Amino acid sequence: MPSGRPTVAVIIPTYNHARFLAAALRSVAAQTQPPDEIIVVDDGSRDDPASVVQGFSEVTLLRREHGGLAAARNTGLAAAAAEKVLFLDADDLLHPEAIVAGLAAFAGAPDAAFVYGAHRRIDEHGNVLAAYKYAPIGENPYVDFLMGNMIGMHAAVMYDRRALSAAGGFDASLLRCEDYDMYLRLSRTGAIASHKALVADYRWHGDNMSANNAEMLDWVLKVLGHQAGFARERPETLAAWQMGRKIWKDYYAEETLKSLSGRRPLEMLSGLAVAMKLSPASTLRRGAGGLKRRLVAWVKTMALRSPPRIGAVDFGDLGSTRPISLDFGFDRGTPVDRYYVEAFLARHASDIHGRVLEIGDARYSRRFGGAAVTRQDVLHVSRNVPEATLIGDMAEPGVLPEGAFDCIVLTQTLHLIYDMRAALAQVHRALAPGGVVLLTVPGITQLDRGEWNKTWSWSLTPYSARRLFEELFDEDELEVSCHGNVFAATAFLQGVAVEEVDKKKLDEVDLAYPVTITVRARRGIA
Repeated sequence: MPSGRPTVAVIIPTYNHARFLAAALRSVAAQTQPPDEIIVVDDGSRDDPASVVQGFSEVTLLRREHGGLAAARNTGLAAAAAEKVLFLDADDLLHPEAIVAGLAAFAGAPDAAFVYGAHRRIDEHGNVLAAYKYAPIGENPYVDFLMGNMIGMHAAVMYDRRALSAAGGFDASLLRCEDYDMYLRLSRTGAIASHKALVADYRWHGDNMSANNAEMLDWVLKVLGHQAGFARERPETLAAWQMGRKIWKDYYAEETLKSLSGRRPLEMLSGLAVAMKLSPASTLRRGAGGLKRRLVAWVKTMALRSPPRIGAVDFGDLGSTRPISLDFGFDRGTPVDRYYVEAFLARHASDIHGRVLEIGDARYSRRFGGAAVTRQDVLHVSRNVPEATLIGDMAEPGVLPEGAFDCIVLTQTLHLIYDMRAALAQVHRALAPGGVVLLTVPGITQLDRGEWNKTWSWSLTPYSARRLFEELFDEDELEVSCHGNVFAATAFLQGVAVEEVDKKKLDEVDLAYPVTITVRARRGIA
């Protein structure tokens, strides 16, 4: 164990989440301050986490019979020797500065039982659902936690191992909310600190334990019930405990009502009954009007789904054979495809570091990588581009140096190369072990009318992009996403700019209208 700073263990319990485990381990390996221990606890999985762990030499794998998340965390805790402990669920991710940020918070609050930071919510494919979730701790942490879970995601927390062990670890009788129970127990007797750094990604998908609102409320109220005796010792904690029960009931009732959007009338009524059971007062106060609005919206949606009669379509400004812009919308503002490209690069900005190659120019590397880029290369087919450090066609062997780049930013270029397979083979060869390529390609699109018109060879689909990359990259090192819908496709074909449209309409995904396909692929370390 190194001296001069507290040692840190990262513990990853996994139960049937082997498909996510490699990404979680890569996020640990990418820490700017490496952990001193990495422990994976297989909680009796039916899939094969051991085969994933084999690719990570510094990881200790522990196996146990299935006993639930709390018991798996306790197994990892018992095996850890480090002074600080961070728990990462196998389907979640750490940001590169997570350990550094946690240790810095402890340096400012050395007596804290735990510290926590901010997190994001992402979907199964890594798309950002909520960019920043953080609530700072107040002067009375126990009161704060009695009224709600201030943290919201367990990987945002770093514990003092002695404090956690002294509390007896996690309550293995709790199948849900064992982390919330721990926050309450530790905040009741010890100091807590928080910091604003974004440290983790919380992946929301169909297998999340927190998906059932009624069941989750039952467990939350059980956890709060454990605090009833302590809360009654002081007026302020009793008031917070009573308020917390109400807040949680209202919260899960509201979440149930939100989930009714787009449902059919009978499903809405069934959901309303569930919400009434969770919090009658909140549901009556907010649900009745909301249900009426949802029913009206459903009727309107059904009407809109019926195509207008022949002759009733008003083409308006779209009735011309000439598009609104002949240049993708660059002459009007930001083209629609750039909206997707830039959002994709922003999500993966942490990958743009070290030695970076970008095609054409380095503007995206500068914008999203910044100071993390230690050496910048630019590839261009023309020698007349001052910024270019490499000249040639990336499909040609020898143009790109082998094993050189930590990241390759390859946006809206691959479709201009006829032999895409050869180009991707050279990209794969040019990546350093663990290096990442961030690629975007067009699906539904105009063709360039100028410089690139004669080399524009392809448009892709998510399926074809995945097939191409699976020839070179392992499936668990590959993320392929589709962006666009009929509105976005129409706007892009016409050259309407992002500044002219409702961006919320651009965010809806219809796989039948792929405007832009994005790919994040990582070369294996082995």
